Amino acid sequence: MTTHTTQASTLIRNAAAIMTGASGSADDPARVKGPDIRIVGDSIDAIGALTPHPGETIVDATDCVIYPAWVNTHHHLFQSLLKGDTAGLDATLTPWLAATPYRFRALFDERRFRLAARIGLIELARSGCATVADHNYVYYPGMPFDSSAILFDEADKLGLRFVLLRGGATQTRQLEAELPTALRPETLDAYAADIERLAARYHDASPRAKQRVVVAPTTVLYSISAAEMRETAALARRHGLRLHSHLSETVGYQDSAHAMYRQSPVAFCGEHDWLGSDVWYAHLVKVDADEIALLAQTGTGVAHCPQSNGRLGSGICPVREMADAGVPVSIGVDGAASNEAADMISEVHMTWLAQRARLGMMAQPTYRGGSFEGGANAASIADVIHWGTAGGAQIMGLDEVGKIAVGFAADLAVYRLDDPRYFGLHDPAIGPVASGGRPSLAALFCAGRRVVADDQIDGVDLKELAREARSAVRELLEEAA
Repeated sequence: MTTHTTQASTLIRNAAAIMTGASGSADDPARVKGPDIRIVGDSIDAIGALTPHPGETIVDATDCVIYPAWVNTHHHLFQSLLKGDTAGLDATLTPWLAATPYRFRALFDERRFRLAARIGLIELARSGCATVADHNYVYYPGMPFDSSAILFDEADKLGLRFVLLRGGATQTRQLEAELPTALRPETLDAYAADIERLAARYHDASPRAKQRVVVAPTTVLYSISAAEMRETAALARRHGLRLHSHLSETVGYQDSAHAMYRQSPVAFCGEHDWLGSDVWYAHLVKVDADEIALLAQTGTGVAHCPQSNGRLGSGICPVREMADAGVPVSIGVDGAASNEAADMISEVHMTWLAQRARLGMMAQPTYRGGSFEGGANAASIADVIHWGTAGGAQIMGLDEVGKIAVGFAADLAVYRLDDPRYFGLHDPAIGPVASGGRPSLAALFCAGRRVVADDQIDGVDLKELAREARSAVRELLEEAA
């Protein structure tokens, strides 16, 4: 341990519990005693029973639990103004796409897009999330504003790590083409040129980068051609960028891949250079054992989005089977238009419950050959914290983020369990995941900077933000009518 006295130092003292985000092995424990953590500069400098240094900032964590700040690996921030749209509320994925995101997407000007991004980022920060990967697909020829720049700017203002998953399409689904508000697809040359522009301006390849760019055509099976899949994969790898897309969210993907290519979606992606340790997919709800094995063999990851998958009736991703096979697992909240609680606490709570429910649904009585009663061993609290922190950071190549350990980036969420839903817990450490809700934040640190203090974000007026959101929703509904 080396203390850099010239850098700002903060001592977080007397935590009730510290969960590390680690895998939970003997040499990589899921929790440590602490009870103190020292931050020097942007790094965790020491963990243990620590003596304050002269002049260092003290954060009192008495009765609080500390987690690594959450790492959200899949979002659509522009959808933060599309929560609970009645036209798509009870629709499955394909009709929901037409009813909600495609119907409203062309109505997003620079002001509305920026407001939506700000709302979504603030919602995430208040849940203890410091790293956000946004799958932005609001791009079209002649676009009058730079949606990518807005996202980087809004995240930077809040002090968060931001990974742009640069979406887009060179072709459209039929349902998009028929919509009156449809947006034109880009050319592959235009898409590639913008990737190169963004990479030059924003991409940082370091293991604790504050800004990253990822090549992320919206849906590889539908948004680009098979030949373009190979071209985009080559483009990404030429520039040292990772790859991301949607895949196998519903049975529709299986039907499409079989009808067009006589293959499973995962096998098809493998034949077109879209599997590997630099690739992760959102959803992967509908995958068979062979596909899981192929994902594991190639090191291809998943962004598990259980709330959106539940809201759209898509199903539950077999995360337990994936993790056991060696598939890298992370957690994403997906867009707020299919997840009206687009924050990480709600998402990890759902992850914990849904995996147990899924395994439990497979239980059969003994007279029918059953061998177990339920699925309570499908996901532990430590599993879920690992997937939502270090797991996500590793998938995105942020190898010094997502874990509470000396030498890692100081991204920490200090939760106060001061709501009655947390009273009576025998083990306070499990509270934020097991009890759900939204525990108040004594502090959220990102790269050593305290970006949330006593549940407040400096410069953010929530009442004014709510007023702006209500006004924007009224405008969108009037213009879409």
